Amino acid sequence: MNRRRAAMDEEKKLLVKQEDHFLDFKSKLITPSKLQESFVAFANTDGGELYIGIEDEKFNGERINGFIKIEDANDILETLLEQTNPAVENLDIEFIDFDSKGYVLHIFIPKSSKVHFTAQNKCFIRVNANKKEIKGEKVLALGYAKGSYQYEKQIVKHADLKELIDSLQLHKYIEKLQTKLQPEKFLKKQRLVEDVDGKLYPNVGGILLFDEEPQATLDTRCGIKLYRMRTTNSEYDRRFLDSMPITINGCLEELIDRTLIAIDNMLEDTLYNIDGKYKKSKYPTTAIKEVLVNAIIHRDYSLSDDIHVIIYDNRIEIKSPGKLPGFITVENIYEERYSRNPNIVRMLHKLPDPPNHDIGEGLNTVKNELHQVGLVPPEIVETENSVVIVIKHTKIATLEQIVRDLFREDPDRSITNKQVREASGETDINIVKKSLQRLRSANYIKLKENGVNAFKYEYILGNVGKEEWIDNNKKG
Repeated sequence: MNRRRAAMDEEKKLLVKQEDHFLDFKSKLITPSKLQESFVAFANTDGGELYIGIEDEKFNGERINGFIKIEDANDILETLLEQTNPAVENLDIEFIDFDSKGYVLHIFIPKSSKVHFTAQNKCFIRVNANKKEIKGEKVLALGYAKGSYQYEKQIVKHADLKELIDSLQLHKYIEKLQTKLQPEKFLKKQRLVEDVDGKLYPNVGGILLFDEEPQATLDTRCGIKLYRMRTTNSEYDRRFLDSMPITINGCLEELIDRTLIAIDNMLEDTLYNIDGKYKKSKYPTTAIKEVLVNAIIHRDYSLSDDIHVIIYDNRIEIKSPGKLPGFITVENIYEERYSRNPNIVRMLHKLPDPPNHDIGEGLNTVKNELHQVGLVPPEIVETENSVVIVIKHTKIATLEQIVRDLFREDPDRSITNKQVREASGETDINIVKKSLQRLRSANYIKLKENGVNAFKYEYILGNVGKEEWIDNNKKG
């Protein structure tokens, strides 16, 4: 717990901030039990910051009214730290000394991998700039989303255990592992069945791994939908749908294999129009596989939705149901490790040629594979109920370098903003415009015709560009 003096302009910077999903100001007069509700809400959602000793922006008067002595905050700290169940870990707590205005208690609350409750056994989540109490099934859903409650261990009472024991997929798996355990004993040893009053039932993990068709057995949707969109638009529009979406079912191993084959078939005719010339896409197979496998093994199976794989003209998007589990965020996803479905991850990793790397290594592999073929790293987007991984057909090279490459192929040609966007994969017209303006200022390119409409600009080599082309040719 730190104590420090406020920086010279810290008060001004603090008071212009708006309360939001990640920030809340509270009066020092708030009751500890009421403050605990906001504290728990931050921990249960995406984390955030609490400042105690700062009045709401609607307050008419001096907003900073801190504790006279640090000890005056003891009741608050005791309630937050000792009476929250379970305790929130990795907090960052400091007292900021604002001289005559007192001490402001600043608490940074990380996103937690657990579901937390107040001393009154109430559960809250953060929704925008407010807290919201949740009960019953919503608390359970929060636990599944975080991975603190494992949906893969849920019992499937209506499933036929004998069908699972006799399934071809289970027998193939046992054969690959070269174990001499009988199927039923193997399932028990691997925690894929649960004993209820002396009777064995398969759990969700066992069904997903070895049932002949988990999508028919489970009450939740757990297949894959595959789409081909003839567009680069960011919004889904049925007009650009190339054909009816393909639905892919099967146990997890089959799901991976069948989907990869279907994606490969769709990519066969995925061409990019670059200056009137069509070039085949060059997505690395390993990168696509890693993203797909990550989506399958780390998704939230309590949510009734399929994984959606959408192939656009300039990218592939793989949307996995459920937010990032535990304490994982978009910012730390390459460094931290956390599995929502540890048993599924473990069982697939036991295979002689496992489809999955160690937890967290898959996305690092994706980034490396894309780099090797000259494509930018994957984009990771977390929405309210899903994680979307975007593999862009965007080259690592700068836009200026791409323009140079276009002229290197043909120095007598002209280029347009649209042609540079098609060649690079960059969809933002203004980003390309700025690059072309920089090249024009450097006299590398110039307008083919003066006085034309800005939307009809065509560029040809300028003096500097011609000199560079001649010089490169001499070296060649």
